[in-house]
Amino acid sequence: MDRIGVLTSGGDNSGLNPCIRAVVRMGLHEGVEMMGIRRGYAGLIAGEIDEMDARDVGGILGRGGTILGTARAPEFETLQGRRKALRTLNRFDIDGLVVIGGNGSLTGALELHRLDFPTMGIPSTIDNDINGTDISIGVDTALNTILGAIDKIKDTASSHNRAFLIETMGRNSGYLALASGLAGGAELVLCPEIESTLDDVAETVEKAYIRGKAHAIIVVAEGWKPGTDEIARELNAREEELGFSVRVTRLGHVQRGGSPSAFDRILATRLGAEAVRQLVGGNSGHMVGWLNSDFHILPLDEAVTYQKELDKDLYNLSTIMDK
Repeated sequence: MDRIGVLTSGGDNSGLNPCIRAVVRMGLHEGVEMMGIRRGYAGLIAGEIDEMDARDVGGILGRGGTILGTARAPEFETLQGRRKALRTLNRFDIDGLVVIGGNGSLTGALELHRLDFPTMGIPSTIDNDINGTDISIGVDTALNTILGAIDKIKDTASSHNRAFLIETMGRNSGYLALASGLAGGAELVLCPEIESTLDDVAETVEKAYIRGKAHAIIVVAEGWKPGTDEIARELNAREEELGFSVRVTRLGHVQRGGSPSAFDRILATRLGAEAVRQLVGGNSGHMVGWLNSDFHILPLDEAVTYQKELDKDLYNLSTIMDK
């Protein structure tokens, strides 16, 4: 293998640049030319590809986002689009591809592998919902960002004797809400995977008030139904009964940005380097995950077949700690 391409696809996070750096520098160490593909699969189809050397990835270890960029690529979801991508890879004499991203991005890598092009995937999504890895790149930094917000909001909530609904990202996965709620001492966590009623939420707020607490913190994943706005309306309509007035804070895209944590820098570096080793060694169609404190090489079709389930034991622990 003489030339390897690397791309980032899907949602950005704060571990992508350390991973790009590791992929490029390990490839150069292995004697391989490295090619950076801009704007994910859209850039691959369009031929937005440049050679990268060690200096091109210098100074990015502590930067959030991705220097290669990312974009949606509906065309790549079609067979014709994937054939165009293969044509581009052949035109640039690229022999293998490292894809850094979430479920959709890894599915794209699997489709190229099925067309007999060598690929390796690296899990990178703050939802932490990819099968075959305990944690994905970017999760730790996002959690620390959310936790910092919870701690700050708790200060103002206590000062004004209020309940706060703090909405995290997670349309289909409640991991961020659960982990940050547990770490932040929230009174309740609401996840898409676990059914909770408006009455459950109201009861939690009322009990916090009766126990003499100065605040009530509820962490809500954005995908939880009936949704944050509906909870806020319900709770504010029952303010006299519940004791607390309610405010809403949506953290939004602040969860994706910022300098990566030490954990994310190390995880991204190790996974990026191992992906290159696997590809150079002749492996293809796999994902390099991190399971039980070691590398876990999993076929891409197993990694993307289903979403990793929320840890129910962790959720049950959060309900005990919330009392």
